[in-house]
Order: sequence, then C-alpha cells, then structure tokens
Amino acid sequence: MSTGCLFCNIVARTTPAQIVFENDHVVAFKDIRPVAPTHVLVIPKKHVVGVHEAKAEDAQVLGQVLLGARDAAEKVGLASYRLVVNQGPDAGQSVFHLHCHVIGGRTMSWPPG
Repeated sequence: MSTGCLFCNIVARTTPAQIVFENDHVVAFKDIRPVAPTHVLVIPKKHVVGVHEAKAEDAQVLGQVLLGARDAAEKVGLASYRLVVNQGPDAGQSVFHLHCHVIGGRTMSWPPG
C-alpha cells in the first residue's frame, strides 16, 4: 500500500467505492466518471504505479488484473467489452496505481482517442 494513494485507500476501505467484484488479488469498482454505460476499474491490491514501473516479480499481479477484468465484466453482465490500461499522464493516467478500465454497454469505435 502507498500512503496517500486513492486506490490503496479503496483497497483499505478508507475511501468509499461501489465495489462490483473482489478476490484475493484485485478490487473492481464503478468508475466515478464513466465513459460508457458500464465502466469499471480493476486495481491490484498491491500498489504498482503502472505497467512501465512493474517489475518481473509483478508478472502475477499483472495477470491477476486481466483475469479480474474478465471476472468483473462477467459480474456486471458484459460479454463484449474493451480493456484499457493508460500509462503516464499523456496517455490519460490520472491515478498512479495500475488499473484497467473495463468499458462496455455500447458499440466502441476504432481507433480510440
């Protein structure tokens, strides 16, 4: 856990969130600024800043985030969805705790952004 990290505080339950899925490795909750009818964030319980900062020993954490995204999508009734991981501020990362956006409930266009 990282002191002062919003997502670590959600994991610790000191900051409220609408949790839709949780297991031993990840927490998934509704995004407070959704970009689609269904928009869930999946975060690892371990604090990792982002993909670029992840170390080899974080490989299992990274995998658990993707599996958690699949499980969270299933839990909220999505069979088709987009997964997005932003790395750094220019890519749109605003909370520096690794997270995966699970976005669905509408047709997605390509290319994004």
